[in-house]
Amino acid sequence: MGGSALTVNWTVREILKWTRGYFKGAGIVQPRLEAEILLAHVLGVDRLHLYLSPDTPLTPDERARFREVIKKRRSGVPLQYLTGEVQFYGLRFRVRDDVFIPRPETEELLEKALDLAPRDRELNCLDLGTGSGVIAVSLAKYLPRVKVTAVDLSTNAVQLAQENAELNEVVDRVAVVRSNWFERVAGRFDLIVSNPPYIPEEEMEGLPAEVREHEPHRALDGGERGLEEITKLVRELKDHMQAGATALFEIGDGQGKMVEEEMRDAGLTDIRVEQDFAEKERYVIARCP
Repeated sequence: MGGSALTVNWTVREILKWTRGYFKGAGIVQPRLEAEILLAHVLGVDRLHLYLSPDTPLTPDERARFREVIKKRRSGVPLQYLTGEVQFYGLRFRVRDDVFIPRPETEELLEKALDLAPRDRELNCLDLGTGSGVIAVSLAKYLPRVKVTAVDLSTNAVQLAQENAELNEVVDRVAVVRSNWFERVAGRFDLIVSNPPYIPEEEMEGLPAEVREHEPHRALDGGERGLEEITKLVRELKDHMQAGATALFEIGDGQGKMVEEEMRDAGLTDIRVEQDFAEKERYVIARCP
């Protein structure tokens, strides 16, 4: 493993101990947790199994596969791309290395969307820039009277979102559309949610290497001041909203005032900027009069 001599029978316990040190040396923040997740993934078991069978030796094939996985992780490949899945708001989603990995801030975005959605009637929702489909699928899963249109320009993202709708058994209420924002979207909606690219282009090089070198730039780069894609969306928002409908966007810290002004200029009302758990500007909510 990683250049060290192997004993004849490396057990689960021995390999986890060794890998924790290997990851810690690479600066991985949660070395024990990630070692367990990756070993469970390679063995095709859950993490509890590792605790129940710590003295089980790995086969040569299992060791070889685990060695390749941890080398990739140490080189910076995100954990989620290696396991091919992510847990999001209590649901399981598949992920692939050409689609953006959902973040904790986006779980907060979903939570706000669920709070904003009336429970007493059917709703048409729109998820712009759906990526792996976590927002669209979660809305449909937790709001049984909701129908969601999930939009993305990436063919791979559209395919993945469709798979995740099937995986979470909401395919009958999630329509996935390949579209450049509103280009192929028809009708008006009661709730529009979006996590668009909002990283200023001048800050892209300063992102952690794990993000900068492995995740799709099109899902991150918001152009000048991070507002290019947001501005495109805001200009067309009102034309796709029912009277009284709500729009909810995730934004970058420090962009609140600018996005608020653009939404006001676009004819939206009751605009407010809210912070995330880290007390950073992260969400803008607006209503169509």
